[in-house]
Amino acid sequence: MAYHRLCESDYRFLSLIWDHEPVNSTELVRLAADSLGWKKSTVYTMVKKLAEKGLVVSEKATVRSLVPREEIQMQESRSFVDQTFSGSLPGFLVSFYGGKGISPEEAKELQKLIDALKQEE
Repeated sequence: MAYHRLCESDYRFLSLIWDHEPVNSTELVRLAADSLGWKKSTVYTMVKKLAEKGLVVSEKATVRSLVPREEIQMQESRSFVDQTFSGSLPGFLVSFYGGKGISPEEAKELQKLIDALKQEE
């Protein structure tokens, strides 16, 4: 799996595509104008840029993603934890919760996740 580093505008634009794909390029221009304030030329430039990165494809005036949202989110999350917390998930969680407690339901959910990940190893 190739790592795709995205800036915020790339991610926001890809989110539009993920939410509406496959999306006609005319509709994508309208969506980007409404939600991002972008002009037609900006949309076409972004489609070209993301296509060159291997993230989207535009065929017959229809744009669709080549990489699922979940894959990008996973990569970005790992990168953030690696860079900010030296790869320490517990360090991230302590910082994320900032000293506040978690509910019994959240604790059960986290324990289920931990148990499931242990089994995969």
